[in-house]
Parts: sequence; C-alpha cells; structure tokens
Amino acid sequence: MVKKGGAREITIRKVAEEAGFSTTIVYALFHDKATLITQAMDETLLELVKVMKKAAALTEDPIEKIKHTGKAYIKYGLSNPDEYALVFMERRPHAPVEAAEVEHGNVQQDPYAFAHSLFVQLKDQGLVDGDEMRLHMMTQIFWQGIHGLTSINLVMDEGDEWTPKLNHQMHVDALLDVLMAGLLQTFPAALKSKSVKSNKTLKK
Repeated sequence: MVKKGGAREITIRKVAEEAGFSTTIVYALFHDKATLITQAMDETLLELVKVMKKAAALTEDPIEKIKHTGKAYIKYGLSNPDEYALVFMERRPHAPVEAAEVEHGNVQQDPYAFAHSLFVQLKDQGLVDGDEMRLHMMTQIFWQGIHGLTSINLVMDEGDEWTPKLNHQMHVDALLDVLMAGLLQTFPAALKSKSVKSNKTLKK
C-alpha cells in the first residue's frame, strides 16, 4: 500500500483499514507514520544493496567496481519505479535511523554505506585522496549523478517529447565515464598531486 499509494497518501488509519486491524494495533506496531514508511523502505534498500554488491563483485578494478555499481543502481531504479520513487523521490517524514531494520552504516545493508566503501577502496588503491568528509563528497557526487539519470528517466518516460531520446546504454556509460573522470581529477591522489606541483615548479 505504501509503495503504490506513495508517502503523501499514507495515514495510520488507511493502513489499519487496508490491513483489517484497529488503529490501536497499527500504532503499537509502527508508532507513527514516519516509522511505518521507513520500514516499508527496508526491503527496497536491502534489494538495492544486494544488486550493487553483486555488480561490484564482477571486477577487481576499483574504478570499474564503481561503474558497475552505478549501472546496477540505475537498472534497479528503472526496473522498480514505484519502490525507487518512494525511497528517493518523495518528500516524507523522517524517523530515527534506529526505526529502520536496515542498519545505518552497515555496508551489507545500507546502499549509501556500500557506495562509500568503494570510494574508500579507491583511496586505499592510491587513486584519489581526501579525508572522510571528502570521501563522502565523492560518494554523494557519484550518487547524485546516477540518481539524476534514474529519476529523469522515470519522470520523462517514452511519452515525453521535450528531450531527444538517447541510446540508453551509451548514455549510462558516458555518464559514469564523466563522473569518474571528474572525481579522479578533482580529488587526485596525494602522490600524483605532488608530482604535478613538482613539474610545474621545474617548468618555472
């Protein structure tokens, strides 16, 4: 019901009526609307992190791991539009992270935490550099890119005539190439950064 009706249409009373329970029982189970919606999202988040992990496992190359993960994320979102929209495209009340069955920060359950772990690996391989905040910035720029393509494709579907339709796979590949090239250039590894500075000094 939450997935089909969307967060804005859900009330404890409607859920109780749909399930055939009293509102008292539903309140006892979920406490409030925010918790109910949060727990409705758990299954989607667990499914998403599962496909992301499976995609990342296809290669040992840290850059390709991130690209594979991005492709899997986009494919999942486009294949599960109602679930994706509920989690990532609707305004909703927020419950404490403890209200979710998904453990916040657990790379086995939390899609964002898993994506962040890939950028930590990228740093460990000496391909980027930065403190924890900069690693989160990389993760969020990556996430914003793949979410942008996913959400635009869901909203501006085949019936939309305002923008030219592109070859989907080429579009996804190009997006991920641009994202990774930009991140590698913006957050260069420390040794590479020092080398560039040394070369500039020598040229002077």
